[in-house]
Amino acid sequence: MDAIALLTQDHREVQALFKQYDKLVEDEAEDDEKQSIAQQICTMLTAHAMAEEEIFYPAARDALGDDEDLIDEATVEHASAKDLIAQIEASSPDEELFDAKVKVLGEYIEHHVKEEEGEMFPKVKKAKLDLAALGAEITARKEEILDELAAGAES
Repeated sequence: MDAIALLTQDHREVQALFKQYDKLVEDEAEDDEKQSIAQQICTMLTAHAMAEEEIFYPAARDALGDDEDLIDEATVEHASAKDLIAQIEASSPDEELFDAKVKVLGEYIEHHVKEEEGEMFPKVKKAKLDLAALGAEITARKEEILDELAAGAES
């Protein structure tokens, strides 16, 4: 799968998880159900962001040249998301602001996705990068990151 299709698929999957979480909040679900979805969101976003920052953004920055503001903004957005992810992972659904943090993270991600898919991705497509090779590299790196996160969670 090419890099842009892969990253877009990640976006759809995490958006579905945010919708699932919102529904759990609406239905006043048990904390353990909310914790499970919140953890999936955090894990998925962590792997996605790391692979994107390590592989996709440097390639996009090289390809886009003058348009590197898009990459800079995306990198800053990732930093804000990582901060919220850390706060979510360090707390639990029974804490006062947990649902609000997940909600705000979802809003950050929604904004970030619109910019990537609406501005960055079309420009990268035109730049004639080898998106298939980048996709393979991103897939491999995401698998490594997910393995590391799983090993860390078990210890």
